[in-house]
Amino acid sequence: MNNRISQILDQITALENELHTAIEQQEGRLRYQIEGKCVTFERAIKEAHIKVKIGVFRWFLTVRPQNYLTMPIIYSMIIPLTLFDLFITLYQAICFPIYRIAKVSRANYIVLDHQHLAYLNIIEKAHCVYCSYAVGLLAYAQEITARTEQYFCPIKHAQKILSAHSRYKNFLSYGDADNLHEKVEEFRAALAKEEGQVRKI
Repeated sequence: MNNRISQILDQITALENELHTAIEQQEGRLRYQIEGKCVTFERAIKEAHIKVKIGVFRWFLTVRPQNYLTMPIIYSMIIPLTLFDLFITLYQAICFPIYRIAKVSRANYIVLDHQHLAYLNIIEKAHCVYCSYAVGLLAYAQEITARTEQYFCPIKHAQKILSAHSRYKNFLSYGDADNLHEKVEEFRAALAKEEGQVRKI
């Protein structure tokens, strides 16, 4: 990789780390603690949350009509999402050990914690859990796919793509055929190291 590009990528990583630190500091001011999978707020904060909570009956009166019309379509997506979850999880469970690729942890991507927010009513909590599952599942699947792409075809596209996965920036440039197979083996070895196995595949 070009030295200048490598320097820019290092700068991006440093800025992302700085951003995460700033976000954590801001969230720390909201005074909550994470204990296992449970999130607890200070008593004063929780009481303030309860005061702004909208009751279910009032909430139903404020829902836009188009939301009622589309709700069956939105929630019917749980069927393909659940099947997708099953198949992508089975895929990595079966294939990743064969390829010597570290498995992706669902818990790092599918985070369900909005149900601990006292300012949400039960319907809002259900919506949040559903959205968190769907978005987390797609991120989980993207990482599984990204690791697969790194193993089989770590080559960038000629055209710029939006929202490329985190591994894409390190892939080989489009049209760079020099020592292709040796470089692909290096990408595979990097995946093996992530799992703690340096053995060549």
